[in-house]
Amino acid sequence: MLDSLSDRLNTIFRKLKGHGKLTEKNIEEGLKEVRMALLEADVHYRVVKRFIADIKERAMGQEVLESLTPGQQVIKIVNETLTDLMGGSNEKLNLSGKTPAAIMLVGLQGSGKTTTAGKLAVFLRKMGRKPYLVPADVYRPAAIEQLQKLGNQLDVPVFPSSTDESPVLICQEALSGAQQHGCDTLLLDTAGRLHIDEDLMAELADIKAAVRPSDILLVADAMTGQDAVNIAKAFNETLDIGGVVLTKMDGDARGGAALSIKSITDKPIKFIGVGEKLSDLEAFHPDRMASSILGMGDVLTLIEKAQDVVDQKEAEALEKKLRKSQFSLEDFRDQMVQIRKMGSFSDLLKMIPGMGQMKQLKNLQVDEKEFVRIEAIINSMTPQERRNYNMINGSRRKRIAKGSGTRVQDVNKLLKNYTQMLKMLKKLNQGGMRGMGRGMLPF
Repeated sequence: MLDSLSDRLNTIFRKLKGHGKLTEKNIEEGLKEVRMALLEADVHYRVVKRFIADIKERAMGQEVLESLTPGQQVIKIVNETLTDLMGGSNEKLNLSGKTPAAIMLVGLQGSGKTTTAGKLAVFLRKMGRKPYLVPADVYRPAAIEQLQKLGNQLDVPVFPSSTDESPVLICQEALSGAQQHGCDTLLLDTAGRLHIDEDLMAELADIKAAVRPSDILLVADAMTGQDAVNIAKAFNETLDIGGVVLTKMDGDARGGAALSIKSITDKPIKFIGVGEKLSDLEAFHPDRMASSILGMGDVLTLIEKAQDVVDQKEAEALEKKLRKSQFSLEDFRDQMVQIRKMGSFSDLLKMIPGMGQMKQLKNLQVDEKEFVRIEAIINSMTPQERRNYNMINGSRRKRIAKGSGTRVQDVNKLLKNYTQMLKMLKKLNQGGMRGMGRGMLPF
């Protein structure tokens, strides 16, 4: 996600920081490169023009030219300007007004509306809401079937739509259906088209008038770049949308849509899709995105991911074990499972400040299958072996390797890494573990 833009900007800023003193000339040269990097990332030209003008005005001021760390000051200015460009702060879902509240999902065919409806159901349930899925795309039977499957998978009720019903009538009847199921939030999955047309817009306008949704979210594919901005503009002119969900931000999205939508439409990005799992939907935070683009990491999102998977009582029990150097292979496995729930290891590393800029990690490809092998090896051990690795002799290693479908060398490698970690924990305990916070994951 945005890796190419991030790499370009970091190269430019390293050059600027290399100058002991900044002048108008090298600032101009740096900003020219920033301009090219943004245009290549498919950011709207009007947005780039205004962005560069804002940075130039501040960068040429006394706060930079007379600063002891001018290069750092420029990065600070760019970070603040990027944040403002994307909206400044997170815009939450509008769930005010009548109950049940209705959230209307709109967008072109293939943008990911139906999957996003399922992801939003997961997100709302974490908020303590009770979602109700409503398939209103009567032109694609597969869309109705897909939403019903998602509902069964999530144990979320789904309105029984059929292709011979009017989409407007479906959405109206779903209001009373939600009340019968004790649900407080409708998710209306409306029909998409291959392109914007008058019939589609008229139908969506009719649904809006009939249901009066508390929020209208445009679901747009981030991979389409500048097209996503134009689509947002067209939908907003007709429906006055409340915000945007950008899908496929985990792919090769160049960043143009994320950096342009708010500025062009004056509508915020509220969510981003960062993977295929139903839990892979994140609230969009402009400040965190700006920091991530500039290689500064995203610690807050990392903490939130950890909080979602870490049980406080388990974390406190683990801390006691770590202090006593009683970290067993069972604990090692359980912690690894929790880390995997947070997302891919490569993405987690990028959230740690400075990690994204380390050359040795730049092209690091973490083999997620290795975690599966490790888990299989530990699961093939007896409970006694997991708690006391010293009893694992040669014959036991052969049995564990056979049971896990791995080689004896793989078992040996795991035990070697584990014993090295135990030695490190012992040193930490001898030196004092006062800095170790509760719930800290050992990765």
